[in-house]
Amino acid sequence: MQITLKNLFQKKSFELTSKEDSKLNKTLSVKDLTLFGIAAIVGAGIFSTIGTAAHQGGVGVILLFVFTAISCGFSAVCYAHLAARIPNSGSAYTYTYIIFGEFLAWIIGWDLFMEYAVSNVAVAISWSGYFQNFIKGFGFVIPTEFSFFNSNLHIDFPAAAITIIITYICYIGIEESKKINNILVIIKLAVLALIIGIGFFYVHTENWQPFAPNGYSGIITGISSIFFAYIGFDALSTTAEECKNPKKDIPKAMLLSLVISTLIYVLITLVITGIISYTKLNVADPLAFVFTSIGLNMFSGFISFISIITLSSVILVYQLGQPRIWMAMSRDGLLPKIFSKIHPIYKTPSFSTIITGILVMLPALFCDINSIVDLTSIGTLFAFCLVCAGVIYKTRVEETSQHANTFSIPYYNSRFFLSIAIFCLIILGVYFDFDFNVLLLNKILVASILLISTLAIIYQFSLIPTLGLIFNSCLILQLPADSWYRFLIWLGVGIIIYFTYSIKNSKLRTA
Repeated sequence: MQITLKNLFQKKSFELTSKEDSKLNKTLSVKDLTLFGIAAIVGAGIFSTIGTAAHQGGVGVILLFVFTAISCGFSAVCYAHLAARIPNSGSAYTYTYIIFGEFLAWIIGWDLFMEYAVSNVAVAISWSGYFQNFIKGFGFVIPTEFSFFNSNLHIDFPAAAITIIITYICYIGIEESKKINNILVIIKLAVLALIIGIGFFYVHTENWQPFAPNGYSGIITGISSIFFAYIGFDALSTTAEECKNPKKDIPKAMLLSLVISTLIYVLITLVITGIISYTKLNVADPLAFVFTSIGLNMFSGFISFISIITLSSVILVYQLGQPRIWMAMSRDGLLPKIFSKIHPIYKTPSFSTIITGILVMLPALFCDINSIVDLTSIGTLFAFCLVCAGVIYKTRVEETSQHANTFSIPYYNSRFFLSIAIFCLIILGVYFDFDFNVLLLNKILVASILLISTLAIIYQFSLIPTLGLIFNSCLILQLPADSWYRFLIWLGVGIIIYFTYSIKNSKLRTA
C-alpha cells in the first residue's frame, strides 16, 4: 500500500460517525456525569500532591489552582463544544479524526492511553499506600518486598487487587458503575466538607504570610502535580454513548465538576497552610499530617480511610474511559475488531475492559511510582491543545445555524480582545518597571505565545479556544525535559504500531 499525505490525513465524516450504534445502555444523567467528573478530579491530588505544591509555593499555590482551573475550563468548554456535535465515546480521538484526519487521530488515541491507563497505575499504587497505612493501624501488614534468587522483588498485591475489583465493576455494566461511583463521591464530598469545616477553627492567619515565600518560581514548581490533580474531567466525553442527552448533559457536567472541584482544592489549601507552616508540608500525606499535628489523631486515621474511598472512585472513572476509546478506534479499524466487542448482557466493551484491567494491574503489581505524574500531564495537555485547535478550526469552517440547539462556544474576535490585552500588559509592565529581559529566560514559551497570538489576531480566531491553546501551551512548556523525552519515545512506539497495522486496516481505506 502506498502511503501518501492524503492517506495520513484522510478525515472521517460526521455522517459516518453519527450512524455508529454501539448498543451501550443509555443511563447517565447530568447528575451522574457531574459526580463522575468530581470523582476523577478530586482524587490523589487532594491527599498527596497538594502538600508538595504548598511546601514550594505556600498559600500562593491557590493561584496555581485557579490558573490551572482556568486553563482546564477553556479546554472543558472546547470539549463540551465538540461533544455536543459529536456525541461519540471516542472523545478527543474521534474529534481529531473528523477535524484533522486519521494520523493525528491515532496519535491522540495513543496519547489518551497514556492519560487514562498509565495514570491509573499511579493512582492504584497510591491507593495501595493509603490502604497499607490504614490496616497498619489495626496491626495488619501486607508485605510488598520479597526475596527472589538473592534479589529483592517488589510485588504490590493491594494495588493489583483494587484494579481487579474496579475492572470487574466496569465490566458488569455502566448502571452498576454509576451507582457505586455516586455513593463513593457523596461520601467523599461529605467528609471533605467536614475536614474544611473543622479545619478552619484551627487556622492561624499568620501562617498565610508570606503569601508566596519562594516567589513565582516556587508556585510554578508544583505545576505538574497540580495539573495531574485536574486530569479526568475529559473522561466524561468517553461516556457520550451511554448518556440520556449527551449534547446538553456533558457540557453542563464538565463545567459543574470543574467549578466544584476547584472550590474544594482552594479551601483545602487554605486550611492546611493556615493550620501549620508551609515549610512542614513536604510530606506524602499532608491532610493526615496536619490534623495529627494539632492532636486530632483519630481524625487523621479517618482521613486515611476516606482517601481509600476517594482513590477508588478515581480508578473507576479512568477504567471506564480507556475501553471506550479503544472501542471507537476498533470500530474504525485502527485496532483489532475484538476491541469493539460489546457484551450481550452487560452492554459494555467487554474485551477492552479486560485488557485495560490487565495493562493497569501488571505495572501496578510490580512497579513503584516513577515520573508517572509528569508523563501523564504532558499527554493530557497535548490532547487539550489539539482539542482547542480543533475548535478554532471548526468554528472557522462550520455554519453555526447547523447546531442551533446544541451547546456552542460564543464567538469573540481574538483580534479585538488579544490586541487590547497585549497593549495593556505592555503598559502595565512599563508602569511597574517590569524587567522584560526575564522573558528571554524562556524563549520557547514566549515565542509560542507570540505565534499563537499573532495568528489569532491575523485570522480572527475565536477567543475562548485560542486562550485555551495559549494556557495549555504555557503549562506543557513548563514541564521538565525528561517528560518530553519519555513522551516522544511513547509517541514513537505508537507511530510504529500505526504504520505496521492501523493504516493497513483502516475502514476508510478497506471499506
